[in-house]
Amino acid sequence: MMKIQILGTGCPKCKKLAEVTEAAAKELQLNYELEKITKINQIMAFGVMMTPALAVNGVVQVTGRVPSAEEIKNLLLTNR
Repeated sequence: MMKIQILGTGCPKCKKLAEVTEAAAKELQLNYELEKITKINQIMAFGVMMTPALAVNGVVQVTGRVPSAEEIKNLLLTNR
């Protein structure tokens, strides 16, 4: 099972990243678990200084922006 993590404090961009990522994973019919990490110390443990961030299987893929649905799909397919 793929582990998808959204790193962010719950700001509008963080919520948008979660929505777009979940929609992309569902569209690709992936077997995944989505986790939202909102505590600053946990986010910093990933080495992330700008949110929102997207991690796939524990590896940060994107920070500080909401990528397009197409970019997220490519990341998920590459890292499954």
